[in-house]
Amino acid sequence: MSSERPFQELNENLEGSLCRPLRTKWKRRPACSGGLDTENTPNELIQQWSPPHKKPLTSAKGKENEENVFFLARRPRKRRESSAGLCWDSLPDELLLGILSRLSLQDLLRTSRVCKRWHRLAFDESLWHGVDLVGKAQIDAELGQVLSAGVLRLRCPHTCIGQPTFKSTEKLRIQHLDLSNCTVETSVLEDILFRCRHLQNLSLEGLVLSDSIIHSLAQNTEFVRLNLCGCSGFSPESLAEMLKSCTRIEEINVSWCDFNNLHVQAIANNIPSSVTQLNISGYRQNLIMEDVKAIVKRCPNLTNLDLSDSVLVTTDSFLVLQQLSFLKHLGLSRCYQIHPASLIDFEKFLNLQTLEVFGLIQDSYLPILCKGLPHIQINTQPFSTVARPTASSRKDRTLWGMHCRLIYKH
Repeated sequence: MSSERPFQELNENLEGSLCRPLRTKWKRRPACSGGLDTENTPNELIQQWSPPHKKPLTSAKGKENEENVFFLARRPRKRRESSAGLCWDSLPDELLLGILSRLSLQDLLRTSRVCKRWHRLAFDESLWHGVDLVGKAQIDAELGQVLSAGVLRLRCPHTCIGQPTFKSTEKLRIQHLDLSNCTVETSVLEDILFRCRHLQNLSLEGLVLSDSIIHSLAQNTEFVRLNLCGCSGFSPESLAEMLKSCTRIEEINVSWCDFNNLHVQAIANNIPSSVTQLNISGYRQNLIMEDVKAIVKRCPNLTNLDLSDSVLVTTDSFLVLQQLSFLKHLGLSRCYQIHPASLIDFEKFLNLQTLEVFGLIQDSYLPILCKGLPHIQINTQPFSTVARPTASSRKDRTLWGMHCRLIYKH
């Protein structure tokens, strides 16, 4: 109670100083006892004895209120002091792009929500050269936004792709695309690849394709590597058309596709001479010796050839393969028509470095063969790396040897 009373008194004093008129003290003069009657009192004496007239109070300022002045006012907003430094708005686009290029994918997307200018800069083509979405299980409309941002390299394998949204019909700038083993509708894949005209490296491993997709691939004349391992759904005619148009291609992987002998013949008779690495394994009885001869004749510069799982390939193919003077890697795994004892003939292949013959020799015979072929490494790579975006032995996140700066982190 003792602490509340001073505050009450202070409030009463402040209210009184603003609301009550100011009263000045005046001294009462003693009444004149000279026996004078009020009726007979002169007017001058009456005026002297009467109190002074009150003057109208124009303000609350006075001697009594100088210390107790109370104001009801809004605190003025502090003005921003002009500093010598630069604010974000005054920075040029080039400098902001340099700053944004240091951000991660998540931070860059958050930055795009700040304002319209930052949204425009965050989706500048120079920031979206390489995107790695490995680990993202589902991607729908955002795939169209990423591709439309001018991405050159996109790594998106083992992903469930919905319906991407494209705001325009312009062609995409994508050059290196990995969609291996994705879950995607054929119509969606047709829409994406129809917009591509500058593809150099492409992996569609394990996907169901169509003649329309193969026709779209034929429009990309700058192909260097193409991985169609395990694909299906297109005709031999469309495959031949694509091979004829892609005259610069160097690596092709068409292993284990849903092919018949006509598909294999389309490859053997139309494969470009620029091809240096070819994986055409897994065709059992569909690949015959005539096809091998046609491939060797059309591609004399082959350095890597995989004919594994072709049961009709015999030891007669050795003389044909010996014409490939630049051959360094050869795969003949599970070609059961080749006798293990005939493998010693590969000592005539002076430039051959690796030989894959899994399933042809027993483990006990392998040291003897390695001793007879000291310049060749035998059974060192169980999986082919031809045209594949990432080698199975690697743990990095490269895309055909190239890195993606924007990486999805889950």
